[in-house]
Amino acid sequence: MVALFHSLVGAAAVLTCFANYMLEQPHFATDPAANVIKTFLYFGTFIGGVTFTGSLVAFGKLQGVLSSEPLMLPGRNLLNAGMMATNVGAMGTFMVSDNPTVQMTCLGTTAALSSVMGVTLTAAIGGADMPVVITVLNSYSGWALCAEGFMLNNNLMTIIGSLIGSSGAILSYIMCVAMNRSLSNVIFGGYGTKSTAGGKPMEITGTHTEMTSDEAVELITEAKNVIITPGYGLCVAKAQYPIAEMVDYLKKKGVNCRFGIHPVAAKMDEINDDFPNTDLVLVIELMLVKIPTQSSWHAPGVIVMKRTLGVGYAAVDNPIFFKQNTSMLLGDAKKTCDQLLHKVKAHYGDE
Repeated sequence: MVALFHSLVGAAAVLTCFANYMLEQPHFATDPAANVIKTFLYFGTFIGGVTFTGSLVAFGKLQGVLSSEPLMLPGRNLLNAGMMATNVGAMGTFMVSDNPTVQMTCLGTTAALSSVMGVTLTAAIGGADMPVVITVLNSYSGWALCAEGFMLNNNLMTIIGSLIGSSGAILSYIMCVAMNRSLSNVIFGGYGTKSTAGGKPMEITGTHTEMTSDEAVELITEAKNVIITPGYGLCVAKAQYPIAEMVDYLKKKGVNCRFGIHPVAAKMDEINDDFPNTDLVLVIELMLVKIPTQSSWHAPGVIVMKRTLGVGYAAVDNPIFFKQNTSMLLGDAKKTCDQLLHKVKAHYGDE
């Protein structure tokens, strides 16, 4: 939904720039600020075009309408470089020409090429990196708004656009650091799983082990230290309520229960060192690929609760599924958590 909203911001920026050009063009010859208006008008069109189509592609990947796999077009880097060079050339022509037809042609060219670039850049990024792409597109939308503010001489738009653009850029950087990635690797790499350290992605071998809710309850009631790492799917299924009740119940029974809440990709710095000394980790609908490589699989026992073995929008297999200390408890998160709650209470004779 956020990506879809960003696409509207990009489309609005392009349309506003075209409308402002048609309004201001007759006055360019006598307006001392004409070059400033033309510069930011062009930037607003370019950034808006990239934001519009890039956000639509991001929405499609997250919604499952488009494939999460990166689209690696042959010679895509040369294609993007060529379109960028054409945009620069069109801007130069737009700035020096006084012919309205030529100027409108240049503006239309950058609108078209930037829209194509939004598709080629975003489609080449794997689904696992889409959360970062969303924040980058958020930053783009802010800079487009900032350019419109300069173009319209509207200080409020300029300030708000700067805040959105800079905060989006900072958030993108924070997310990349948490995922052990560089921003350039995400935007231009298109791999979805490659780290800044280089080398090949981790090879996934072995088979997964499934367990029943009764077996899970046995492990839970035997554990003295438990860490729960919840994910987005837990909220979607509204499974947080039985989990909260079960945690309160276990604490009353003397079990040390803690939550590892992830800022992004579950790089939980404050609790990572505690996983090896934890009896059991419950990973509930948290499928981003970084969690196991960072922490969870170092625990003696891990239960991964997941609806199915599908890879989800990230389109990346999670190595934790195939570790010897990991068991998969498959099923709807709400129903499974309700079962665990009732069976844990029954184990202690309270139900």
